[in-house]
Amino acid sequence: MARMFTLKRRKKVSLFKWAIVLLALTVACIGCSDSDDDDNSTPTPEPEVGVSFAPVEVPTTDEAKRQVQATQSITIDGESYDIDYHVLMRSGDVIGGDTFGQILDQNGDPTLQTDGSEFISNDNDFSSLIPKGERLFNVTHFESRPGAMYLTELAQDAETGMLTPISTKNIDFSAFGGLWVPCAGSVTPWNTHLGSEEYPPDARTVEETETIEEADVSDDWEYWRPMLRYFGIADPFADSVTIEQIKDTFNPYLYGFPVEVTLDDSGNATVEKRYAMGRMALELAYVMPDQKTAYLSDDGTNVGFFMFVANTAGDLTAGKLYAAKWAQTSADNGGAAELEWVALGSATQSEIKTAIDDGTVFSDLFETADANEDDTCPEGFTSINTEPGHECLKLKDGMGMLASRLETRRYAAMLGATTEFRKEEGITFDPDDSKLYVAMSEVARGMENNMKNGEANDKYDVGGYNHIQLPYNTCGTVYELDVSADSAIGSDYVAKNMQGLVSGIMTEYAEGSPYAGNTCDVDGIANPDNLTFINGKDILIIGEDTGSGHQNDAVWAYDLPTGELTRIQTTPYGSETTSPYWYPNINNWAYLMGVIQHPYGESDEDKLTDESDAAAYVGYTGPIPAMD
Repeated sequence: MARMFTLKRRKKVSLFKWAIVLLALTVACIGCSDSDDDDNSTPTPEPEVGVSFAPVEVPTTDEAKRQVQATQSITIDGESYDIDYHVLMRSGDVIGGDTFGQILDQNGDPTLQTDGSEFISNDNDFSSLIPKGERLFNVTHFESRPGAMYLTELAQDAETGMLTPISTKNIDFSAFGGLWVPCAGSVTPWNTHLGSEEYPPDARTVEETETIEEADVSDDWEYWRPMLRYFGIADPFADSVTIEQIKDTFNPYLYGFPVEVTLDDSGNATVEKRYAMGRMALELAYVMPDQKTAYLSDDGTNVGFFMFVANTAGDLTAGKLYAAKWAQTSADNGGAAELEWVALGSATQSEIKTAIDDGTVFSDLFETADANEDDTCPEGFTSINTEPGHECLKLKDGMGMLASRLETRRYAAMLGATTEFRKEEGITFDPDDSKLYVAMSEVARGMENNMKNGEANDKYDVGGYNHIQLPYNTCGTVYELDVSADSAIGSDYVAKNMQGLVSGIMTEYAEGSPYAGNTCDVDGIANPDNLTFINGKDILIIGEDTGSGHQNDAVWAYDLPTGELTRIQTTPYGSETTSPYWYPNINNWAYLMGVIQHPYGESDEDKLTDESDAAAYVGYTGPIPAMD
């Protein structure tokens, strides 16, 4: 069972209070003997300091598996408060006259699904809270193709802390070719919303696909083609759609970047894609307290881990990019390694934007060759293994800067960085102990040693470096990284190592068990996804994105000093927990934001009995007294 946990720390006692205590002891001891046998004094108990959540049980009944279950109380420094998960809005809600989650095309018109109905996305993901002046706003991603962000104004009750939506509107991305699969995100230290674009189209595949027949049988093209709706192609799978029409419409280098949304006090949004930070299957970018260093997680198979150092604090338009190289020191508990940072060079936003606008394609950057029979590459070509698989590439003269930002993962691999990570997800930071936390949803494939889930398979290591050699764990691991100053890089927040902190445990439950069908221990994590940290309380919040690992995804509170986990939320069938994010003080109230994505949409689709139950949730756990 999940356990309550309490963190205890010593409170400082003033000299005045100690004087009173000593005086009282002196008075009490007048006339008493000096013998230790006569000392019957009882130490004063230390006051309880810290935070604890009431646990949530594992759902075992059909009724419980259809519900949002959330912790009902929080104890702060010995005082308990009633809390709950409060729904702000669900996909399809009409708020102030606009429909939350409606996907629009580049002209602002509704896109349609194949059945002719208007497309309302249930793929809500990161959802931020942005205070501006006397007002409070929410920005929510919709992780679809086309993607979207909605800006919602919220009212906050000063007495209770409760939040209520007032109005919502779509954020226009037409100047950037639309928005592609926005996944997780963060709030920058300067109070902007920093989003992402995950799984961008592979530019080599797009360029080399010559016929519509090739596109029709490609899983990649099946994933990409719904984006054509953004450009007015109502049915992207229609027989009338040609490969020429697709290529004229679809530029893969428009997508895969951090997306920054800046709000003014009136709630007007300014949007920029941060091209200088690099292009990848971006889960999220997380900016450190120096307002210059940012870490970027790359989701998928055979991916990298990246660090950007801006030239100017609070400005992500120019800087240097680095990729991690894993030097393994242990294979236990998800593994451990020393980290080296491979420099990918400097770039500016305007340089990359100009190249995209000029129509740069993959073959402008690289020459390609087929591998030899022994899997080596011809002379002059570099052998790499990234998400597209084994490739032999040669950088064209003068193209290093553009390759570093348009083909970040491939270029990093060519320079010797590690591109073997699997399902790299959330990032958060503990400023008190200078610890960075990164979730790896699975330890598998490229992270193994010429295997796939424990079975011999060289697909993910052939032609690559095979830096990471770990036992597979399909339940995943959250990693802890020590961060310190590095004068050569010019940042005080450079991760020096990486080691497993907490891992899921692969488990097989017997038929007839209330937990049958779960493949990860129900009292541990399964496929960790997004992370957030409660500063000053040593509490790491872990959200799950799991299928068979746990039938019902959970959110956990992890006690760093004791290693104990407390389950604080579970979600309905087929949904994913996204966007747990801690806000310690918004007008004297704290909130743990949380989204429940695509109920009945990833598994257990057959259990959906009412279409309205499939609508995604945006909400928060709280309200909680401010804890900054």
